[in-house]
Amino acid sequence: MTKKRKKVLVLASTFPTFLEGDSTAPFVFELSKRLTNKFDVFVLAPYSSGTKMYQEKENLIIHRFKYWFGKNNLADGAILPNLKKNRLLFFQIPFFYLAQFFAIKKLYKKYDFDIIHAHWIFPQGLTAVLFKGFSTWKGTIVCTAHGGDIYSLRFLNNLKKWVINKCNDIAVVSEAIKQEILKLGVSNTSVEVIPMGVDSNRFNADKSDNSLRKKYNINGPLLLFVGRLSEKKGIEYLLKAMPGVIKHIPAAKLLVVGHGEREKKLKSMVNEQLNISENVVFTGGIPNTELPKYYASADMFIGPSIIAEDGDREGFPVSFMEAMACCTPIIISDLEIFSPYKHEKNALKTKEKSPTEIADSILRLIKDTNLQKTIVQNNTKLVETCFSAEVVGKKYINILMYN
Repeated sequence: MTKKRKKVLVLASTFPTFLEGDSTAPFVFELSKRLTNKFDVFVLAPYSSGTKMYQEKENLIIHRFKYWFGKNNLADGAILPNLKKNRLLFFQIPFFYLAQFFAIKKLYKKYDFDIIHAHWIFPQGLTAVLFKGFSTWKGTIVCTAHGGDIYSLRFLNNLKKWVINKCNDIAVVSEAIKQEILKLGVSNTSVEVIPMGVDSNRFNADKSDNSLRKKYNINGPLLLFVGRLSEKKGIEYLLKAMPGVIKHIPAAKLLVVGHGEREKKLKSMVNEQLNISENVVFTGGIPNTELPKYYASADMFIGPSIIAEDGDREGFPVSFMEAMACCTPIIISDLEIFSPYKHEKNALKTKEKSPTEIADSILRLIKDTNLQKTIVQNNTKLVETCFSAEVVGKKYINILMYN
């Protein structure tokens, strides 16, 4: 007799739209489709302008819910940065929760799912807990914390603790986040460290494309940053480091890939304060299908992450792993969340908020080809053993199988 497959409902506020030119981070989608090896998987995500309310993709059944009218919506991009940029979006929060709650209720009647896998404690984890409390559903809740939901909104720490204790299992993308959760005093839930994975079939050195150098008129080292242009990414300190790099290597050029709430300020810094517009290109958002060739074509990837003024910081950025999978050496800051990356073995580490150290590390990595090779070789092994989508998918399957 064939064993019945469990049904998993995935909740996420950040999920690809699959529209042309979409640059939404796809890590929830990539993980969810690997769960279909063992489960029937349904996804519930917010509606964005132009997206389909229902679609099937890579063995996933995807539903979307509407919670607001117009185009300037809370979950278009990332919720916390959107709230920081536009306080009026706070008015959408109760409507988001209500719409998500009733969408879950509707899907429960339709699919009778066994497990909810909620990405982010707020809003998905909280909604899942409320749904279980106010319904007849007796299934289990697994929640993945990605960083911003733990490090920010400190005034809601008691509510975070309550949500976590109501979940059957918590996964986090870094050991540092696990320690933050334990500081909350959680009691009834296990916390497992599992970073999001990277698909090495998509991200690899073979994706290198010399046409990018022609497109952006690059005749020297190609430096790359990929990420949301928000405070915690620390991009302003990389920009401030560029004059020190250009002084020694005038042909060096930095590509800044992404959009964000600090974009206007950063462009003004480049054009008016630093006068380095010839050496810095803001590409805007790049479609996910195009990203691999940017990583693979770059001479290095720089992620100068910081702790923001409100305490917010990175979880464990997928962009770093994507660069590693493409055999591109990386430069990162020395934040605790990046402890798995060893200095001079997996990356060059710089002091947080230090343009001088960033510039020195860039110059050193450009000149030291042996160091480049060492970092690439070590990171290739690290991706294979810890960060590959296959490895991460199996770990999540194990969690869900026993819940």
